[in-house]
Amino acid sequence: MTFHDPHLAKAEVSLYRVLRDVFAPPPPVDYLQWAKRNIVFSERITSRPGPYSEETFPFFSEILTALGPDDPCQIVTLMKSAQVGGTVAANIFTLGTMSMDPCDLLYVHPTDSNAIKWSNQKLVPLLKETTCLAPLFPLTSREGSNSKLYKERKDGRGAISAAGANSPSNLSMVSPKRQVQDDLAKWENNQAGDPEAQADSRSKAFLGRKVLKISTPLVSPGCRITANYEAGSQEKYHVPCPHCGHLQPLEWEAMRDHIDPAHPEKAAFLCVAEGCGGFIEEHHRAEICRPVHLGGRAKWVAKYPERKRHHRSFFLWVPYSPLESWEALARAYLNVRAGGSDEQKRNQEAEQVFWNDWLGLAYEATGETLPWEDLRDRAELIGHRRGVIPKGALTLTIGVDVQGDRVEWQLVGWGARRQRWTIDYGVFDAQTVPPGGKPHSGHISEPEIRTALDSLLKRQWPDTFGNRRAVDLLAIDGNAWTADVWEWAKRHPLSRVIMTRGVPNETASLLAMVKKERDSKGRVVKYSRKFFNLAVSILKMGLYRGLKKQDPDEVGFVHLPKGLPDDFFRQLVSERRLQEKSRSGIVSWRWVLPDGLRNEVLDTMNIAEGAAIRIGVRQRTEEEWEALAAMIEVAPADAQLDLEEMLAPLPLFAEPAEPVTPKPAGLSMADLMKQLNR
Repeated sequence: MTFHDPHLAKAEVSLYRVLRDVFAPPPPVDYLQWAKRNIVFSERITSRPGPYSEETFPFFSEILTALGPDDPCQIVTLMKSAQVGGTVAANIFTLGTMSMDPCDLLYVHPTDSNAIKWSNQKLVPLLKETTCLAPLFPLTSREGSNSKLYKERKDGRGAISAAGANSPSNLSMVSPKRQVQDDLAKWENNQAGDPEAQADSRSKAFLGRKVLKISTPLVSPGCRITANYEAGSQEKYHVPCPHCGHLQPLEWEAMRDHIDPAHPEKAAFLCVAEGCGGFIEEHHRAEICRPVHLGGRAKWVAKYPERKRHHRSFFLWVPYSPLESWEALARAYLNVRAGGSDEQKRNQEAEQVFWNDWLGLAYEATGETLPWEDLRDRAELIGHRRGVIPKGALTLTIGVDVQGDRVEWQLVGWGARRQRWTIDYGVFDAQTVPPGGKPHSGHISEPEIRTALDSLLKRQWPDTFGNRRAVDLLAIDGNAWTADVWEWAKRHPLSRVIMTRGVPNETASLLAMVKKERDSKGRVVKYSRKFFNLAVSILKMGLYRGLKKQDPDEVGFVHLPKGLPDDFFRQLVSERRLQEKSRSGIVSWRWVLPDGLRNEVLDTMNIAEGAAIRIGVRQRTEEEWEALAAMIEVAPADAQLDLEEMLAPLPLFAEPAEPVTPKPAGLSMADLMKQLNR
């Protein structure tokens, strides 16, 4: 008779159950299906709250599939325009990894401050609101390993590390199997070199690694996300024409060439199929964007399918996304073309913002310009009179560059359609002596130079209507001899004088107040409130682009006066944007001044533009420019003066005793400007 112990039987069943769980293959990692089951976006996270809908974002399905382990690629790049929901894909990849395939995941932002902000405003709310993840992640530091930049699962099986590309130490702290490189185009080299190379190296040890690179492009050449897209499979979303069925990507040119300025709401894409001639309209979007597995025909098509095994790269821009209308795209283009901006877009940076945020393409940097001789000849042919404010120049700013033995200044006028006019240029040096003044070195610390600058700030220039107008704001370079510059600048209110210093960062704000700086004793320096960082690299690209334009009525045209010496034009276009490669192989782009050339004219132009940005010329609407012109460009009511008397500039110290002399051979730029300024 056999005796069976029921307790042993139960133990045997438990053993087999444990063995089954241990040896069973892991469930399939399917980010798309996981998102449908688990992702519910709140109003705090997105403008379209609610459960994740594949019908809303059908173009993300293939990207999420590429991020899964069944796709052999190790790198997935998404180059996109703004407002297409790109962060949705990154969030699904991040949260889905923690749920289905827990491991160490590194999420890299341009800076540490960006990483902290993302953690507080995006990651924490998502972890709280995702039901399957909320119990796994502690919400306070008392509940396990948790900080602003590190979130670990309670069971220790996976963690999310957030880092800034500007901090090489944070990039070296983990070895992640999964990685997100967000806002990649904004990454700048750090103290250890190329942050992208540093981040990539952290995941190379894993054969099954997945690195998602995602960003809106910025400036090309040198744009990181563009370079990655071009290195991959270069996939575009093809949709069928609702009239003939021909599969095609939605290309900007197919809409741009058919926009009716009077009816932007009718913006549509002309079908590229021969013999069709039908228009793909916005009401067709939901139907044509439906992928094959949802009963449609849309699909991603790779230009280089052989690269898909290692690196899949996708391009996605505004027309595919339900988050923005085609009418808004057409209006944005018309605003840029007209040089104006509507109420919603008035704070946007015109051409580059449109190129980046709407088209999803890198803005072509202009590192070369017209030969200086062409600019000189054009000025002599169609230029305005030097020293006289021309029609259209409604706001006046001065840029001052400080050198060891002189200061140089440029008066620039600003008007509608982002146009500018160089009105006057001058140099204060050792020969600039006010009545009763003493010999001096020409340095900013000399009382004579400061007096000359005081007079410049009070000086008035005639306009073509017979008025005399003073400068609206003066900006002076404070990067060198900062204390001496401050000693002069502090004598004038912030509404009249600001200090600037150039920063080469191409992702920086055009003008940003310097953060509180401290001296050697740790005290906050007094000039912080008056000191601004100026993104000179971006300004140079915009200037060079404007100088290339030939039509004086074109948006962004740069008007140059007659009578300036050749060296003015040489200096205006003296620098070039060139690629540099360090000994360690780090590639960067910077503006280079060739040996033997000077760049004070270029610098004063940029500094003057900094003052214009401070005043707010970039935010003015067409209506505001028109109102300003109605107030300024009117003839004075007093008795009319003789034409020559009316146009004669007010003296700096006293009425000039000598006429302007012709250009002598071998005369320096400072001497030329000094004589021209008399």
